[in-house]
Amino acid sequence: MTKPEQLRISQEFRDQIQRCSRCGFCQAHCPVFGSTLRPALNARGKMLLLKEVLEGRLELNEDLVESIFQCTTCASCATNCPSGVNVPEIIKAARKDMVSLGTCHPAFVGMNQVLEQSDNIYGEDEPPDFGRPRNQKAPVVYFIGCVGAYREDEATEAALDLLDHLQVDYTLIDEACCTGVLEDVGYDMKPRLVERNVEAILATGAKTIVTGCPYCLRTFTHKEQYLPLRQAGLEILHLSQFLARQDLGLSTEQVVTYHDPCDLGRHAGIYEEPRRTIKSLAPNFVELTHHHAEALCCGAGGGVRGAFAKNSLEMARRRLREVEEVGASVVLTECNSCAHNLANAKLRAQKFRVLTTPQFLMELIEES
Repeated sequence: MTKPEQLRISQEFRDQIQRCSRCGFCQAHCPVFGSTLRPALNARGKMLLLKEVLEGRLELNEDLVESIFQCTTCASCATNCPSGVNVPEIIKAARKDMVSLGTCHPAFVGMNQVLEQSDNIYGEDEPPDFGRPRNQKAPVVYFIGCVGAYREDEATEAALDLLDHLQVDYTLIDEACCTGVLEDVGYDMKPRLVERNVEAILATGAKTIVTGCPYCLRTFTHKEQYLPLRQAGLEILHLSQFLARQDLGLSTEQVVTYHDPCDLGRHAGIYEEPRRTIKSLAPNFVELTHHHAEALCCGAGGGVRGAFAKNSLEMARRRLREVEEVGASVVLTECNSCAHNLANAKLRAQKFRVLTTPQFLMELIEES
């Protein structure tokens, strides 16, 4: 039996877990609690359970799977924690401990197994063909990501159409999952797939990587496994950062609002670039009630969409109610996972539209 002091959470985060106070301030910011109203599922509830583990009164076994694995790692709690507790990092460490002890949510066991054999999280055999050059020499590589390639292909087609319209000299590659998400759910990234991506990107001679996926952006810019890209001097951008540098010359009178993806906002600090593009063309732009670092999570992150679909959709519906409140006709986002979850959660009676920014831009270009 593993002793508490041998656990990763004990070695790396004991002080933070013990420092979690009784204020419960995180409760007001936790999207899982907001959709379930279950104290054991909010950030403080999870920390109290882990305190019990560190004190030897609980084991990291299947009884804790629902709580520890039901976290979107949105970082809203950490952003607002007066005690400086980094809950998402603690949760990821606890998940690694649980996996090492043979306990995990079945959805994530399946994801890890899929990526042992496949090059994408969905286990799809045939990658979509977007009819663009692949593995060519070009100054820019556009990296799509699994969700954009296999689930939100219309959004990806719009992004590629937009790059074509802007006459960007880019290439796609035969990409694989960046596998960064595995570290969020207790597993290790897959060296085979990392090496494939690194080799394919470097072979293009590109100076810039543009990705449509905020999580891929985080993986490329922060994970040690992708250090060769940074050592090669490649500029790594999210599509929203790239578009903020362009003169689009578009305009609309529609009432437009914007949903901050957690991976792009709280985790990567990218708030203003998307707004710069949207505000330049939409004078009737309105902010949602919660925005920037206070934005509500869409409910898709941390593997929650796959493992706890009902609660994930309820989190998305909480976010969409804010779109109704501000009277927007279009809600834009810069994350394919957010777009996917919000669109799936949208009710028929709700008249606004959920689009990625490139989709909206392409609509305006086609209209003009």
